[in-house]
Amino acid sequence: MTTLLLDRLLQIADLFQKDMARAFDGSGLTPARVHLLWVLVHEGPSTQQALARACDVSARNITGLVDGLEHSGHVRRTPHPTDRRAVLVELTEQADEMMRRMQREHVELNDTLLAAIAPEDREAVDRGLTGVAERLSALLAEAEAAHERTSGVRS
Repeated sequence: MTTLLLDRLLQIADLFQKDMARAFDGSGLTPARVHLLWVLVHEGPSTQQALARACDVSARNITGLVDGLEHSGHVRRTPHPTDRRAVLVELTEQADEMMRRMQREHVELNDTLLAAIAPEDREAVDRGLTGVAERLSALLAEAEAAHERTSGVRS
């Protein structure tokens, strides 16, 4: 019997979740906190409002995430240079080093996973995964739009 594509993708997602849980076991870093750290790596110092949008969470949730990461020494709040009412959230030196190490580990894992694919198949796998990701993203956007139309509520 052929494995369904969705089953294989769910298996891969589960394996990534398990690997992430193993990597952060005992660190106090939840997937949501790690996501926020990745946003800061890619976006740089950001307001909590911008972080809430990027992480797709409420203002209340982002405050809790930032509070926890500030308490653990991963981020700090600093005055916004042009808006006296706002603060910026930025990585601490400790978190910056940790995230650089994680980026190196991502490159190593990427190389390891690519080695499992025959060189002549890599371009096709990349095209296929890109197509799946784009289609799933479009389906999600369509479902959210339909939900908004029927419920009158924006998600």
